[in-house]
Amino acid sequence: MNIYGKNTVIEALKTRDDVSKIIISTSNHEMIPLVKKLIKNKNIEIQELPLNKMNQMFPKNHQGIVATVNDYQYVQLEKLIEKNQNKQHVAFVILDGLEDPHNLGSIIRTAETAGVHGIIIPKRRAASVNSTVSKVSCGAVQYMKIARVNNISDSINKLKENGVWVCGTAIDAKSYYFEQDFKEPIAIVIGNEGKGMSQLVKKNCDFLVKIPMKGKIQSLNASVSTGIVVYEVLKQRNFK
Repeated sequence: MNIYGKNTVIEALKTRDDVSKIIISTSNHEMIPLVKKLIKNKNIEIQELPLNKMNQMFPKNHQGIVATVNDYQYVQLEKLIEKNQNKQHVAFVILDGLEDPHNLGSIIRTAETAGVHGIIIPKRRAASVNSTVSKVSCGAVQYMKIARVNNISDSINKLKENGVWVCGTAIDAKSYYFEQDFKEPIAIVIGNEGKGMSQLVKKNCDFLVKIPMKGKIQSLNASVSTGIVVYEVLKQRNFK
């Protein structure tokens, strides 16, 4: 697949060994020397094209640079749990039917900066990692482990069997997010943009929290909600 944007491509060149081609605008004078330095001694093709040609070939927000890489490699949930089993401050994010790739990209970026150890998404009826997600994440997807599972509820049960508490976010919860103790291993569930969590997923959570809403609009963007809660987790753990 193609990934695009300055931060996304630069992070890919620094961290991935599957970049096969770079396409860069001839007007991207500052980036060309940096890219050539990063691909030195690597078997990566570089092609320089006029900006108007790139505008015809790629989405308008490509920022004058595109890289061809392999499709994103998801991890097995069991491997994700096993890798983090002995960590005292483990934290996961579970996305229950999130459909907007922009939201997914933003959540990956926020989760990575907050030190989240992995994200769990469903295989069906949900956004998956693609070029848009990579661009919006600003390269964070290169560092984030993501498990793509058949069933979110089954995955929640596996986490709970391995000592991870599961916290759902719901507008009808009785407790505010800052009233909950997040010091134990935790997984934060964020629901669908419009419907929220499914009833079964909601039922399987150990507890639910809500974010105060004082305005007339009684909802937040999914990525904003994720940021608020995961940074509360980080705060309670003294930023460890």
